[in-house]
Amino acid sequence: MEMRASEEIRQGEDITPPLFPLTFAFHDSLLDGHCSSCFSPLPCCCSSLPLSSAELRAALYLLHSPLPTSSLPPPPRLFGLLTNRDKLMSSSDSDVASKIREGAREMARARGNLSDDVAWEEAALCLVMTNAVEVQDDKTGRILGIAVYDKDFSWINHSCSPNACYRFSLSEPNAPSFRNEKKMRIAPHVVFDSTEAETPGKSDVCISCELKEGSKRHGPRIIVRSIKPINKGEEVTVAYTDLLQPKGMRQSELWSKYQFVCHCRRCSASPPSYVDMALEETFSSNPEFLSLSSDYNFLKDEANQKLTDWMDEGTSEYLLVGDPESCCQKLENILTQGLQGELLESEKVKIQLNLRLHPLHHLSLNAYTTLASAYKIRSIDLLALNSDIDGQQLEAFDMSRTSAAYSLLLASTTDHLFRSESSLIAASANFWASAGESLLTLARSPGWNLFVKPELPISTSSPEIHECSKCSLVDRLQVNPFLSQSRNADFQIICNEFLACITNMTRKVWGFLTHGCGYLQMLKDPIDFSWLRQSSNLCHTPCCSDEESNKETGYQESICRRVMQRCDGEERITIFQLGVHCIAYGGYLANICYGPNSHWPCKIKNVVQNEEKLVHC
Repeated sequence: MEMRASEEIRQGEDITPPLFPLTFAFHDSLLDGHCSSCFSPLPCCCSSLPLSSAELRAALYLLHSPLPTSSLPPPPRLFGLLTNRDKLMSSSDSDVASKIREGAREMARARGNLSDDVAWEEAALCLVMTNAVEVQDDKTGRILGIAVYDKDFSWINHSCSPNACYRFSLSEPNAPSFRNEKKMRIAPHVVFDSTEAETPGKSDVCISCELKEGSKRHGPRIIVRSIKPINKGEEVTVAYTDLLQPKGMRQSELWSKYQFVCHCRRCSASPPSYVDMALEETFSSNPEFLSLSSDYNFLKDEANQKLTDWMDEGTSEYLLVGDPESCCQKLENILTQGLQGELLESEKVKIQLNLRLHPLHHLSLNAYTTLASAYKIRSIDLLALNSDIDGQQLEAFDMSRTSAAYSLLLASTTDHLFRSESSLIAASANFWASAGESLLTLARSPGWNLFVKPELPISTSSPEIHECSKCSLVDRLQVNPFLSQSRNADFQIICNEFLACITNMTRKVWGFLTHGCGYLQMLKDPIDFSWLRQSSNLCHTPCCSDEESNKETGYQESICRRVMQRCDGEERITIFQLGVHCIAYGGYLANICYGPNSHWPCKIKNVVQNEEKLVHC
């Protein structure tokens, strides 16, 4: 099954009206009093199972709908959607089948079904596991729960290079946005196996177990939107998995959850696409390692697994133990040193490997995300302890500076990949917006007052200081007009114009942002990575010993003081300009992905409007 465009569709256009769910369920933390599916007081049987309780609630709700007689075995499709029951129950992962059986038995008890036959419960649960999507609050982006939609959405297939994405709307059906609902611009298409004949019954796959009219008119609506131009008759696709993962990880996740192997353009590319090669790229100072053609993949996989385990250990220090400082030390040590003298062994060879992650490696991107957050939390914690002490304020400023640097690095590396794979537009939008927020937070930090003369604070300085001489993008923004016209403009020209300004400003402040951070200082230019193709300096950059690293950590305050003493206020103004440009660029891309009224564009509009008021007051 697939969905194809019934007309020409431009980039950044809604291609479906708001679609209501067949079933939905909130996560436990959002429930109050009683389960929304089995109607028992909380905690109920749904909450004590190894499967997601939201999946069980959503499946139970489906079984309250009109169904054929339960004395018959369930068909492969319910409500026109593939249940995948046969594949999931015969999965090579026995845990999956056992969890489904246990969940189905609990569902049967909740329904008063005391027989041993739980085939319908299994089918409903498998349908939810196969077709459900996570629902986000359209105002805040918070994950609320899961929902299953009918064939108008669920027949849209996966691609690792999709041409569409989707957003959610929680507004009431009589809200203004629903009064002029747009038409469906895509239509279902049944693809038959070449060995099968098209018979009348064969195409009648979507009529079994239809819901009664009016039974679907509540719950979070989903809207599909194009992120690339789509030709009439072309298949519409979305992503079922994280596109910033390398091919092997994407394929493993898709098989584990959906039981299919992706053969999209990106996965089928030979040689692999630039993005997929970059996401697994490493530097090695062992020439003999690259010459071991027969054992190279085995040893590389083993090295990657070691690095992954170390990264997970460092991240858990932050997420599980609540120790962001230890997390920062471990992750930066891995980024800076990688595997140094690590003994790896295959059947044929032993080798002491010196290996470092490329700045575009997927583990590096994950580390940047965690480090940006961890340094931000460290800054907030320091100010919460005592914001009146200069030393605390200075150290908090230092943490905020490093957080902004990692946020900017994450945005620029993702944008670099986005230039080669345009389906990464949503990730690029989110990271540019986050980088802009981080830079604006740094520009407003009270730590500047310890060194920069206060006669020209950001909020009261003249507008001319903040105007960009290279472009008029932020001036043109004026928020609504710019965003509403984004589809009619030349997309590539606007992106290049934004990036040119961001590059120019970043080069002015990158040394300031990264001073004292060994790994970030190794990166000569966080926007243009061409220098990495011309030399292997990153792999041969000398690393600090543990003793030297600890010594430098002990002098963070003096480092920050030396940096700040060279400031004359220009860095602060440039960081402010850079933050506004990053968040505006993120808003431009987010508008294409989600539309002007979704949470990211709305949030970005508010931020830019507030900053513009500060600049021009």
